[in-house]
Amino acid sequence: MGAGKTTVGRILADKLGWHFVDLDEAFEHIHGYTPAEYIREFGFEDFRRKEKYVLEDLADMQPVEKVVYATGGGYPCWEDNMDCLKELGTSIYLRWKPEHLAKRLILTDLSERPILQGKTEDELLACILPQLQAREPFYARADIIINSTTCDEDADERLAEQIWQLINFKTK
Repeated sequence: MGAGKTTVGRILADKLGWHFVDLDEAFEHIHGYTPAEYIREFGFEDFRRKEKYVLEDLADMQPVEKVVYATGGGYPCWEDNMDCLKELGTSIYLRWKPEHLAKRLILTDLSERPILQGKTEDELLACILPQLQAREPFYARADIIINSTTCDEDADERLAEQIWQLINFKTK
């Protein structure tokens, strides 16, 4: 959470001239609930199960090589989802230091993030650390890992540019 998957994904899709799909937005469109609303109503387990099928259904409808997908942070850690992502195309992990994620998250609307709602920056960091440790083995399987070193207002644009350059290099 807070890594910039949606923002960087949109910028990258624009640079590539591809479609962009945010899985959370697609989930809301299909199910009529934001992920946060759905989790509050039906729980994480049911949300993760439905989230998995949203991406699989979307991927079946879209030409895979022309879409940038932004998944939720927990998506790669559920069942065989990381394998599914890798089958769809190039998977990318935006790796941040936990303290940078806390700084980025404190600037967002935490009411849309059920497990972070009402937390201070220090409390966010305490929540982020164990979550990152548990998710790192899944994230580390990504085809490309981008280590973000600065937490400023231009970070997302720089990350998108870095990914764009890597993708262009790979296709040449």
